[in-house]
Amino acid sequence: MANPRELDKRRKSIKNIRKITRTMELIATARFRKAMDRASAATAYTEQIMKLVKDLVSSGVSVEHPLLEPRSEVNNAALLVLSANRGFCGGFNGNVTRAGLNHLKSMKQEAEHVRVEVSGKRGISGFKQGRVEVDHQFTNFEDRPAYDDVELIANRYLAEYASGMLDRLDVVYTRFESAAKQHVTIETLLPLGGLGLGDAEPADASTTVYEFLPSPESILEEVVPTSFRVKLFKCFLDTAVSEQIARMVAMKGATENAGDLIKQLSMQYNRARQGRITSELMDLIGGVEALS
Repeated sequence: MANPRELDKRRKSIKNIRKITRTMELIATARFRKAMDRASAATAYTEQIMKLVKDLVSSGVSVEHPLLEPRSEVNNAALLVLSANRGFCGGFNGNVTRAGLNHLKSMKQEAEHVRVEVSGKRGISGFKQGRVEVDHQFTNFEDRPAYDDVELIANRYLAEYASGMLDRLDVVYTRFESAAKQHVTIETLLPLGGLGLGDAEPADASTTVYEFLPSPESILEEVVPTSFRVKLFKCFLDTAVSEQIARMVAMKGATENAGDLIKQLSMQYNRARQGRITSELMDLIGGVEALS
């Protein structure tokens, strides 16, 4: 027969765990709402600036920009993987790490040199376990990534691409589409033609809605690098909000499982306690009968 004292001790322990998981769920929910607001606002801005670049490219004039043109040979490539600093978020970190490791194998077949850069302690640990050397590590991004911090990374990529030190940049991250849908995505951010910006068809003169001053070329010099920066920032924001959603779902499931286990232990405790009381009563009755 199970020991009621041990069952009660286990039940109290699981109740404490349920309090922790419930608290973590509430914290993740609050952070998710704030992160979702930032990601939604960034999505609208990113879509508009990407649309502006496409309109400039399709304005009917001959437009050339280094960030839009793919390199004839890809000698130096970079892979940026965006993960989280903390766990307790289900398969969030594992999914993006596995996708990054698999994509790294295909990149090594296409480029002579591939360097790996990882954001998030969990992703860094995952790549080290896979015996992959991480050239750059970023651990300063939490649920509220700052644009200034991302801009520093983006400017380094732009400078390397302009100088020929970088021919291609692929980013692996968890894309946020809605509260119910997030998925691991791999995108080529450099050259920007990998996002379809260089594939826009020339527009008819009758459908042109923009007048450019001084010229589309001069505007592109400012808008194209900016579009890359905001796109990279959007990747970090999507990762942040997806992490909070994954943690919220994981902690909710853990809280519900703890509740079910507490119910089972309570039933076992009541049966064991009732059985012990019955046994003591039977011993007492037996003793009375023996004395009589």
